[in-house]
Amino acid sequence: MIKHILTLLIGLVSLNALADVELPLMFSNGMVMQRDQAIPVWGWAKPGEKIEVHFKAQNIKTQADENGKWRVTLDPENHGGPFTLKVKGNNTIKIENVLVGEVWIASGQSNMEWAMSNIQNADVEQKDSNYPEIRQFLVPSEMSTVPKDRLTEGQWKESNPKNIGEFTAVGFMFAKKLYQELGVPIGIINTTWGGTCVETWTSKDALEEVPEFAHFMSNLPNLDIDSMLKIQKQKLIGTVEMLQGQKLLNDNPSEVIKSVYDDSSWPEMNLPELWENRMLPNLDGEVWFRKTFNIDSDLAGKEAVLHLSKIDDDDITYLNGIEVGTTSGYDVSRVYKIPTGILKAGENTITVKVTDYIGGGGIYGSPTDLKLTVEGSDISLAGLWKFNVAEVVTQFSPNSFPSLLYNAMVNPLIPYAVKGVIWYQGEANVHRAVEYKKSFPLMIENWRNKWGEGAFPFYFVQLSSFNEFNGNSNVGSKWAELREAQAYTVENVKNTEMCVTVDIGNPKDIHPRNKQDVGLRLAAIALNKDYGKKVTYQGPTFKSHTIKGNQVVLSFEHVKDGFKVKDEQGIPKGFEVAGADKKFVPAQVEIKNGKLLISNDSISNPVAVRYGWVDDASACNVYNKAGFPMEPFRTDDWELSTAKESYMISDLK
Repeated sequence: MIKHILTLLIGLVSLNALADVELPLMFSNGMVMQRDQAIPVWGWAKPGEKIEVHFKAQNIKTQADENGKWRVTLDPENHGGPFTLKVKGNNTIKIENVLVGEVWIASGQSNMEWAMSNIQNADVEQKDSNYPEIRQFLVPSEMSTVPKDRLTEGQWKESNPKNIGEFTAVGFMFAKKLYQELGVPIGIINTTWGGTCVETWTSKDALEEVPEFAHFMSNLPNLDIDSMLKIQKQKLIGTVEMLQGQKLLNDNPSEVIKSVYDDSSWPEMNLPELWENRMLPNLDGEVWFRKTFNIDSDLAGKEAVLHLSKIDDDDITYLNGIEVGTTSGYDVSRVYKIPTGILKAGENTITVKVTDYIGGGGIYGSPTDLKLTVEGSDISLAGLWKFNVAEVVTQFSPNSFPSLLYNAMVNPLIPYAVKGVIWYQGEANVHRAVEYKKSFPLMIENWRNKWGEGAFPFYFVQLSSFNEFNGNSNVGSKWAELREAQAYTVENVKNTEMCVTVDIGNPKDIHPRNKQDVGLRLAAIALNKDYGKKVTYQGPTFKSHTIKGNQVVLSFEHVKDGFKVKDEQGIPKGFEVAGADKKFVPAQVEIKNGKLLISNDSISNPVAVRYGWVDDASACNVYNKAGFPMEPFRTDDWELSTAKESYMISDLK
């Protein structure tokens, strides 16, 4: 009944809205229009209503069709402003403070979503943020099972110390550099959602046209969200109970926290590590962890400090049945002071209730940050912990089905005139890295086809360094494989470019705080490719190799002035070499005549070389003289660890 009432109300509101001229929310005070290309202006009105659009010297008339839709196209304009856009039908809309300049879409997952308020030196950047001609339109985070025409909210905001905190950090740093170099207004349309896969940003009809995806697109159910969540929850509970070998924990919490509580039947998990990467994939909810450790009698009763690294999302922590701390926030280090009298000689028990709302959950971070410190001595708490799931939460997430974000956060933007797209995403696709060679190019061409403006520029960030799985050449590296898929896209999709960032990541944090250099590297691409500036934007890129005796000779592009090694001893790092056995070992590297000579004394007949082929590639230290890092690569074509992984609805949350 409630659903029927809501549907009726929405219908009445829509009918009322069509009585007057209406514009998309992007057409609002403070908007930025794209210069030097045709400017679509569209909206809704009463069927048959006559519409006039006035902008500067242009005056165009049209009429709403039988569905109340209308559209005109303004001729290209030079940069400048502020101007007024006026749309007249039965009513008149005046949009003030309109600028004409360069408009870029900034999209992807959390590293593009990451706000200026959370980056390194945020206070410094805030002071240098008074740029009224740089503006952001923030698209609301919404999902839809069908393509939407309208956004529900959103407005243009000028860059200033008051507003800057909510700007996309990468997008703002990109925009500021363009503004400084070009001297024209810059608009950023920020449409981002953390933790999302590329398939949710791709339209349904595009996925249906590709054999690899068409088989499940044709079988997509008619979505009844409530029914789906019930089925999903029961399925997940069954999976969890099978994995942990027992029912969900429903004991009284006051009993669970006691040292004498019997947890002998609980399974164990190696910590620190997100439980998504261990034994509890796709789990949101509540999990209890317990760890028993011994204290010498001379330390009993002493003050101590408990370090629990980071916990995603919230925790309540107990020591020997006494609460010692609670924290909210997935990216906050847990450091709890233990008062005198709590530690006891012999066995002590830490109990942590972890609540995870979405995405990865659990106790994660560096093993060195999981410890108890007593009188200057550290007792490591890394290793096996007992665990038991108490509650499972299911929700409709952007990754539940394909196209959900395309429908709600991209389709309503079309055909707003833009210069191009900057993109930072891929972390959510590392499990299917090889398939990304199909899904990512598909999404790019999908957007271009929908806009109908040809191959507009699409520049993206290669995944940075993050030690998610301890992946490497010998066990497989999902992150390296995803980076290769991104490089493949540049080689195979026209008017795309990629900036390398393995040198400015954080092995312990999937959200590195240095967004300044990311934005600047993307800006260097645009300045060179789109604005005629003679600036370097690429580092050394592998071109070819030859094998001469026990050496592999590597040739590169974009090193006309030679290599630069960022190391006190000048030793290139990050290179590996393998023989026919496919076992990679660290390589010795010699720079000679603009080439790299790769070898290892233990391999007389080398077959393959890899560079930066590891989740955490932050040790890589080879650049060109312009200061841009070498792109990770491999010379072999051996099968990768994600080669057989594919996108399946049954795998999604």
